[in-house]
Amino acid sequence: MKLLRGTIYYVLLIIGVVILSIAFGALISAIQSMLFLPKDYTMWIFKYPINRLFFIFELYIIILLIHILKKGLKWTNKSEKNVVKKRKKTFIVPFAIVNIILLYTIIFNVTVITNNKIINYTFSCPQGKEYSYKDVVKIEAGVYGKKSNIPYSHGKGDFYYIIKLNDGTRIDLAEAGGVNIYYDEDPRFILERLDRELVKLDVSKVSSMENFQYCTKNLAKIYTDKIRSILENKK
Repeated sequence: MKLLRGTIYYVLLIIGVVILSIAFGALISAIQSMLFLPKDYTMWIFKYPINRLFFIFELYIIILLIHILKKGLKWTNKSEKNVVKKRKKTFIVPFAIVNIILLYTIIFNVTVITNNKIINYTFSCPQGKEYSYKDVVKIEAGVYGKKSNIPYSHGKGDFYYIIKLNDGTRIDLAEAGGVNIYYDEDPRFILERLDRELVKLDVSKVSSMENFQYCTKNLAKIYTDKIRSILENKK
């Protein structure tokens, strides 16, 4: 019986985490779409590494669900309840402020690509800064050859396509958040077309086929062919 209860507990926990994580991710994406995406956008990027802060909220979800499933929102004893009440005022305000800042940072972390410009939204520039394609001064493209020791970082075989703008801003366009439904295609297809345009503008490009074989283990050929085309496209 105890084993059965334990199994049910972990199953409910996993289901709850998955559902709430998907719901929260969809909510963030919906907010970003409403705030930042013009009608003529082709794709948008949820920029690294700020996008990894999303996992902090997943930890909140796990902790909350563990508490609900274990205690049913009830305290085990009066002393525990009293301790929480005493610390409530000093904890809630700073906790709320930190999370508001965290949410703001996550939401205003978007780059939008249109047919003729790049719009970059950041914590310090929520109104967005516009660049033309001619403002791109360098491209770095390739495939990561080893997994980073940093949690939620890039993995072995992950494709990267980093542009450097004329003010020093660097953006990995491979971290696509989504594409315009009008195109109805994978972001790598759009990125291939953008890459051709940038190379035609004589943007300096450094790309390498080294480690390309790693991405072929996890992606279908139709996508790795696009990555290969991007990496091999040089003027």
